[in-house]
This record gives sequence, structure tokens and C-alpha cells, in this order.
Amino acid sequence: MHDVLFTPNQYKLREDLLHFIWKYRKLQLEELTTSDNEGIHIIDVGSHNLHSGPDFFNAKVEIDNQVWAGNVEIHIKSSDWFAHNHEQDQNYNNVILHVVWQDDAQVFRSDGSKIPTLELRHYISTSLLDNYKKLFRQRNKTFINCEQEIAGINSFQFSNWKERMFFERLESKSEFILELLNKSNNDWEQTLFKLLLKNFGLKINGEAFMTLSEAIDFSTLKKLTGDLNSLESVLFGMSHLLESNHIVDDYYVRLKKEYLYQKNKFNLENSGVLKPEFFKLRPSNFPTIRLSQLANLYVENQNIFSSITNCNELLGYYKLFDVKASDYWSTHYTFGKSSNKSVKKLSIKFVDLLLINTILPLRLCYAKYLGKDINELIVSILSQIKREENSIISGFSQLKVDVKNALDSQAILQMYNHYCTKNKCLQCTVGVELLKGIN
Repeated sequence: MHDVLFTPNQYKLREDLLHFIWKYRKLQLEELTTSDNEGIHIIDVGSHNLHSGPDFFNAKVEIDNQVWAGNVEIHIKSSDWFAHNHEQDQNYNNVILHVVWQDDAQVFRSDGSKIPTLELRHYISTSLLDNYKKLFRQRNKTFINCEQEIAGINSFQFSNWKERMFFERLESKSEFILELLNKSNNDWEQTLFKLLLKNFGLKINGEAFMTLSEAIDFSTLKKLTGDLNSLESVLFGMSHLLESNHIVDDYYVRLKKEYLYQKNKFNLENSGVLKPEFFKLRPSNFPTIRLSQLANLYVENQNIFSSITNCNELLGYYKLFDVKASDYWSTHYTFGKSSNKSVKKLSIKFVDLLLINTILPLRLCYAKYLGKDINELIVSILSQIKREENSIISGFSQLKVDVKNALDSQAILQMYNHYCTKNKCLQCTVGVELLKGIN
């Protein structure tokens, strides 16, 4: 293939394609030579490094009849070595081969020794490049790059990929949990309270409810869980929802009086708390309803963290979160305005969201803290929860991708947001499988 030449712009090449070619040996393996015409025999491509440092660790390559063991660095052009300042980085001194598409500059280690270079463009088939181009430049694409091929991917491999995507998504949620835990001086119960408040606020009031959780010392909250009236008064009062002088409902007046008492007793301050929004929300998601439900949850189960971390069945979680807002809210959505009677219970759909976004990620973090592996338990519970419904999930369903449950839908969301929309096709099982069969 020495007479076959392609320019980077011709196929809009990215480094991930070159990583793919090297990792899966999708190049002519016979009669390979360096730019200095030294023979190359690839013994071991090494381990793909997705973090900082050389791209492949612990490779083994025979160059000019001498076996070298070390790392491999990959670039579109040789000159990228200097653009990335590798010549000044000691981590690149053990690079034994520089694999590039176009060799446009000689490359040296920090000690001045020259690094052998393999110029890939001489050894790649046009069929692989054409399929790569097709994957990223489908004219009729309406959703994702592989929309015409994804349904034909091996189901076993795709199932394993989805599970990996799910845990990747779970890990990303864990980062936020660990951040809250650190701010809470490793108080798991306080961290749970903050997470629950944020999730009870949903997208529109999540930030406002987080400011509320920051303004209430958790030790104060625990003292209030023995009395529903006291706890509700503080949650409503701190959220600026008890500031009207015109509402005369007994419930409202009682809460306002109790809040003033608790405010003085615990020296409460709510100047930094954002007032929650009602606009664009369904009445069942009004902050008044959600705060009352949360108050009832803590009053009915004062060992909520223990209950959550010891529950191993989905039905057990549904029972734990089988709570409703206070009786007043059966005929109200806002203070002082009556409505048709309806018990304001947490819906199964809402509990499912709590499990997906808060409870199970928290359990994973806590299990790791204890040195336990609960991956199978989490997979089991998520597999029993109904899938989420949104435009992304609908888009994959139309492509005949099987999205059976919440485990699948979480995996698909991770794949779409972090791979499909960023054109990271060659870091995805689907894209890899589409190109692996090409010689």
C-alpha cells in the first residue's frame, strides 16, 4: 500500500480513528517501515490509555530487528508532538514509536534522542476510510451518526456496552454526591437531606431547594422531625412562603406563628434562600406540595438514611416513600386557595426518579465507602423500574433499539449525551463494531 496516500482533510481525520487503527491492528501489518525505512513488526500494541500521558502503555515493537518495550504516542501530524509540548514532558521519554498519519517533522525525546515514526497513511485501506467517512458524514442523518446501522449491532455486545454506560452515568452522579459529602464533613445523613431536597425541587426549583438545604443546619432539622408542624413551618418559612399578611387559613396562621418561634429559637436566617417558583409547574409539583411531602417523609421515618441503605428491594423503596402531603393540601395547592379534593401522594413515577437520580447513586457511594460491591443489586433494582420517556429515548426506539427499563434508558442517555452528540463514535462499541469488520 505504499503508493496509497490520503490527506487528513480528505477524510476529516481525528486522532480517535488512528487510536482505533492501532488498537485493532487495522493496518497492513507486513512490510511496515519507519520514516527512516527501518523494518517494523508489531508484537503488542499495548494498553489504551484514556487519561493523560502517552496513548498506549507497555507496547512491544520490533524495529530494525531490535525489540523495544515502552509506550506509543499517536498524532495526526508529527509536529503535534511539539504543539503539545511533549518534548518537555518526562512522561514521554519512554515512547518507543510515534504513530502518525503524516510525518511532517522529526521528533525527539527530552534527552535529544530521535523517536522512530510510523506514517499510517501508507498502510490503510480505502474501504476503512470510506466507511469512517460515511459514519460521520451521512447526508440523510437526522438523529445520530449510526442511525442506519445501530439496529444490526450484536445484541450481546450492545447489552454489555449499555451496562458500562449505566455505571459511567452513575459514577458521574457520584461526583456531585461526594462533593456534597465533603462540604458536609462526611455527614451522610445531611448529604441525603440535601440530595432529597434538590430532587424534590425538580429542575425548576432544584437550585432554590438546595439553597434551603444550605441555610438549615442538619442538626436543627433532626430536632424538628419529631413534630410535623414544626418541621413544615421551618421549611415553608425559610422558603419565603409564609410572608403574606392576608391569608387567614388556620393552617397558615399556625405555621407562621410556629416559624417565628423556631426562627428565634434556632437563630434561623433565610436571606440566602431563593424563593421557589410556581410558574410553568404542574400543580402536583408546586413547592408547597413537595415541601410538605418531604416533611412528612422525615417525620414518618426518622431513620431515613438507614432505611434507604438497608433496603434491597424495589417494593421496599416504594413502601418507604409511600407518603403524602399534610391533610390541608388535599384541598389546596397554594396557601389560602381551595381546590378539588385529591390526596397528594408521591407518585411511583416520582419515586422512580428519586431512585435513579439520588438513592441508588448515594447507595453506590456509601457501599464503596464501606468497601462493598453492590453493583448487582443496583442493576437488579434499575432493571425493574420503567424506562424514562423523553425525546432521546423515543429517537432510539424509532431506530429499533431495545430500551426496556430504567437501566437501559439511563445507559442510552449517557451514550447519547457523551458519545453520540460529541462524535465519539470510535470510543463507543457501536462505532467500533461498524469499523472492525473492515479490512
